[in-house]
Amino acid sequence: MALFGLLPHTPVVDVAVVALATGLIWAGSGWLERAATGLSAYYGLPAVVQGSIVVAIGSSFPELTSVVVAAVTGVFDIGVGAIVGSAIFNILAIPAASGLLSDEPMETNRTLVYKEAQFYMIAVSVLVVTFAFAVIYAPVPNGRPLLGRITRPLALLPLFLYGLYLFIQWQDVGDHDADGTADGIRIGKQWLMLLAGLAIILVAVEQLVGSVESLSRTFGIPDLLAGVTIVAAATSLPDLLVSIRSARDGQSVTSLANVLGSNTFDLLVAIPLGVLIAGSVVVDFATAVPMMGVLTLATVLLFTTLRTELSLSRVEAAALLGSYLLFVAWIVGESVGVTQLLR
Repeated sequence: MALFGLLPHTPVVDVAVVALATGLIWAGSGWLERAATGLSAYYGLPAVVQGSIVVAIGSSFPELTSVVVAAVTGVFDIGVGAIVGSAIFNILAIPAASGLLSDEPMETNRTLVYKEAQFYMIAVSVLVVTFAFAVIYAPVPNGRPLLGRITRPLALLPLFLYGLYLFIQWQDVGDHDADGTADGIRIGKQWLMLLAGLAIILVAVEQLVGSVESLSRTFGIPDLLAGVTIVAAATSLPDLLVSIRSARDGQSVTSLANVLGSNTFDLLVAIPLGVLIAGSVVVDFATAVPMMGVLTLATVLLFTTLRTELSLSRVEAAALLGSYLLFVAWIVGESVGVTQLLR
């Protein structure tokens, strides 16, 4: 049932819910972005930390909540394809949309490129290692080859890496010289605005994902295709809107840092936290590794475009968008049997 059980899932209702939820997410992301800017100025946070921690965790809050709720209710499924599909959308489609809709080329800096982007590459590698450990040390008895079980001790590995990430950001905050723009900021109002924005985004995304999944079933869209494209894009909508807002406001570093920080949080915190609650989760290494390989290539492409002249031009943004469309075409090919790289 749509709209908290008030209406049945029909194509007309689902389309209306998608439109309504999108509008609410746009409003909530605006509150979130303004509150994050005010809080960062009040506490003297650099732009990179603002985007990679404050805004990134806020815009990833719905995904984290959905993982936790699923784990508590006993129906948690890691959904590696959907999670990595969301990460690929964040890496390719969001910077592309932000760059194409921005009035000027999006400026970056060496901190963003050499700290945030490279640390995100390490995060991807650690998650692959965690999956490999699951297959090596906790194989599923009598299961298909390359099926492994991620246990609570294994889930601590990515969490420890995120702890290191927070430590590095804390060190950067200590080294940052605030510009004294905190005058007149009402800190209580900023916190209330942040919490209200998170609540609106959380409710809207929950309704949005339910309606998108209903539409996928109605029109017979394969689970793989829906998971790594439609559902992934739907759950990443807060990141998309926040990044576009920041880019149009001239805060390109915050916009791009939000993308990298949000992905780092999703990979290193959301998945392990669900495992800690559920106890253990089965992962299919044969499906996970090709998807993680695509994510690695997408990350390398983003890193390259950000490093060239320390800016993201419209041409580079278009190249990122084209790469994402190529990824979608590959997933369509996998769904209809044209290609068979995912086992």
